Amino acid sequence: MQRLYDFIRRHPTSVDSFWAVMLLGMSVLMFGGTVSGTGEIPAAFCILVLCLTVALRRRAPEAMLIVTILAGLLQLALDVEPNPSDFAMLVIVYTVAANGARWASRLALGGSLTAATLSQVRWSVEKNDPIAPLVFAVFLTVPFVLAWVLGDSMRTRRAYFAQLEERAARLEKEREAQAKVAVAAERARIARELHDVVAHNVSVMVVQADGASYVMDASPEQAKQALETISTTGRQALAEMRRLLGVLRTGEQQESGEYVPQPDVQQIEDLVEQVRAAGLAVDFKVEGTARPLPSGVELTAYRIVQEALTNTRKHGGPDVGASVRLVYFDDGLGLLVEDDGRGASHELYQDGGADGQGHGLIGMRERVGMVGGTLDAGPRPGGGFRISALLPLKPAH
Repeated sequence: MQRLYDFIRRHPTSVDSFWAVMLLGMSVLMFGGTVSGTGEIPAAFCILVLCLTVALRRRAPEAMLIVTILAGLLQLALDVEPNPSDFAMLVIVYTVAANGARWASRLALGGSLTAATLSQVRWSVEKNDPIAPLVFAVFLTVPFVLAWVLGDSMRTRRAYFAQLEERAARLEKEREAQAKVAVAAERARIARELHDVVAHNVSVMVVQADGASYVMDASPEQAKQALETISTTGRQALAEMRRLLGVLRTGEQQESGEYVPQPDVQQIEDLVEQVRAAGLAVDFKVEGTARPLPSGVELTAYRIVQEALTNTRKHGGPDVGASVRLVYFDDGLGLLVEDDGRGASHELYQDGGADGQGHGLIGMRERVGMVGGTLDAGPRPGGGFRISALLPLKPAH
């Protein structure tokens, strides 16, 4: 049965031609014997034309409507009485209303409303009764109007389903675009996290390794302590990197206790102590009443301080000192990280690093922008570098 349906959909003209042949046969059998010799040729011509319109109705519905109207007028002119082939008029009215142009659909409706009336005027059933032709005209008009209504309803239904398909396709494209944006955002987030973790911890390890090699002979105990710091810092970096890489492994449960939680504001003090142990003098103060903050704000604050102190070690020069201020406002958290070193080159803070460096500042701006905050980075009056940020407690809309 499915093969039959597929064949019908693939070969509509062949199916219509089959019904046209059937209609032609019925017309010849039921009407051919009642036609006189003088009327055989006009009747045969009208029958053939109307059956042909059925065969070609889906190929050229507007043209077949015009041909059907002309065939009907020819019937009236040549006095070819109604016959089974006139059923083609109903078929054409439905086809044009469903598939034809709007002007053709309106023309078909007009023809539907007048065809039965013209038929009764030409071939009245009860010529002595003035009411009977009117009743027959109304009765015969109903099938034509129903055919047009059914076709127009089919047109509306097809348009509705086409609109649904278009909307579904558009929504699918939007979902794909949103998925790509989400993937890009997640990659950027992981890249920022990896940069912050690697830049900070590797920087500490490099400083400690340099110090250990410098005092290896003169002070073995200090060298040992530096190596222990390197070991601890390396383990911490590995733990954070495993946590980040675990996000990429779908379906993998993080059962190992090596995955550390996201850092928050409370761990900034531990971060400062770690930096101090690496040899950088840092003054740390908290102003205002400390309170729990949204997780995104806490992580952003921690990463800003981490990146700022890393930049101080990398670009501040020897004997540099830094200060970190956390200020709790009623509607946000303020951060101020300053150092008295030689600062950074213009390219490292202007436009996010035009020389291919300065990715840490790019990450800072992205992080602050994600929580709806503001960030300012640049040289400090009197020398050194300053990073200030204001993180609101409520996300930006």
